[in-house]
Order: sequence, then structure tokens, then C-alpha cells
Amino acid sequence: MSTSIVDRQSRWVSTPAVHLVLVIAALYSLLPLVWLATSATKSLGDFSTTGAFEFGQWNLWANIKALFAQENGIFWHWLLNSVLYAGGGAVLGALICAACGYAIAKTSFPGRRLLFALTLTGVLVPTTVLALPMYLLASELRVVDTFWAVFIPLLTNPFGVYLAKVYADAAVPDEVLEAARVDGAGQLRTFFTVALPMMRPGVVTVLLFQFIGIWNNFFLPLVLLTNPKLFPLSLGLFQWSTRQNQFPQYTPLVITGSLLAVLPLVVAFLVLNRQWRTGLAAGSVK
Repeated sequence: MSTSIVDRQSRWVSTPAVHLVLVIAALYSLLPLVWLATSATKSLGDFSTTGAFEFGQWNLWANIKALFAQENGIFWHWLLNSVLYAGGGAVLGALICAACGYAIAKTSFPGRRLLFALTLTGVLVPTTVLALPMYLLASELRVVDTFWAVFIPLLTNPFGVYLAKVYADAAVPDEVLEAARVDGAGQLRTFFTVALPMMRPGVVTVLLFQFIGIWNNFFLPLVLLTNPKLFPLSLGLFQWSTRQNQFPQYTPLVITGSLLAVLPLVVAFLVLNRQWRTGLAAGSVK
């Protein structure tokens, strides 16, 4: 009896079964991207005459040209805004998270445990709950409908601080920090020249999470922005998608814009993933 149970369990965790689950998960993740790639090549008429994953007449370049020409090239503004929001927010946010995590992990100051507990509490708070307080605060500061209304809140990430703190605990030995202090290095110099290089894989991970989260951010710009020239790609394409029922010509524009919006995420993941793996290998050698 017990042997049959073990055999039945081993059948579910066998290599072919695991491979099958991975293939299903990969298809589930990739099929929407495949549909996006095939649909971006179609003209408006091809959507009613071709299947979901079929290529129509090659209309990709015409769609891209129409995309960047629509509404006096407002897509350029959305693309630049997303690069500024996500690029600047990811770099500065990762640096702030690394500094905060390092301070909580490796320095002693009153209220350190309470601060870390509040940080963990912040991880549990949904961002939608903070939208109204952020709007009221931005209104008091008179920065509503400005670049800074969206950019500044994106620099804080409780989960990034938690991740940096955990990584600093594991990757930065106290003996190395003590040796740096004996050599006369201050707190800032110790952090930037000693701790930060050791924390590089963790910082790159935080940076990747920050970039993806900010690039896909939708709700905060929706609440704080009304000027279309300040919209990120996510909000701008959403506005166009709401017009598709009345103006069908927006359909290929939204699909092509969505395809172009995905490409920077793929590039960022590939580049940062390589840096992350390189950092792990360097740390293991040391």
C-alpha cells in the first residue's frame, strides 16, 4: 500500500511531469506576447479576416509610423516620460533602498527595530490605499499634474528596503566594516566603497523590481496627472484603448504601442539579469 502511494507521488514529481508543468507555464506567459507580436503586423481590416496568432499583410512599419505621428507625436512624450520615471526612479530608488537597508542592518541607532517593523508594515499596505493621501499631499505641495508628483513617490519602496537589509546582513561582514572604520573611513565612504560593491547583486535585484514596477505603474499617474504630455506609456495607451469602440483606427495603434512598451522590459531584464548573475559569481569567488 505504501509502495503504491510512493510510486503515485513520484510519478507527479518525475522529470517529465515537471517539464510538462514548466512548458505549460512558459506557454501561458509567452502566448500573449506572441499574440501581441502577430497583431502588431496587421492592418485594421486584418483583425476580422485572420486568426489570433496569424500574420496579416506586413503592416508593422506603417503601424509604427502612424503610432508616432498620432496626435502630433504624443507617443514620443509618453515614451520619454516612462524612461525618465522608470530609469531615474529605478536608479535613485535602488540606491535609497540600499542605503536604508544597510543602515538598518549594519548601524546602531535608537529606534532601529521599530523603523524596520514599520518598513515591513509598509510592504503590506496596497498602493491603491495610498493614492488619496498622496493626492492630498501633492495638492498641499502644489505639485499635482507635474512630473514630480509621480516621480518622488516612486523613490520609496518598503520591499526594496527589506530586501536590501536582508542582503546586507548576509553579504557585508562586520569585520570588513570595522577594518574600514579603523582605516579612517566615514559612514558614507564605507557604504559607497565597501558595502555597496558587496551588495551589488541585491541592489541590481531591487533596481530590476523598481524598473518593472515603475514602468508598469498605472494607478498613481491616473490619480495625479491630467496633462497628456506627462502621461507614461501605460496611462497613455489606456486612454487610447478607451476610444477603440468609437474610433476603431486606434486598435492597431494600441497594440503596436503595447508591443513597443514591452521591449524595454525585456531588454532591462536580460541586461540586469546578466549583471545579477555576474555579481553572484564574483561574490562566491571572494
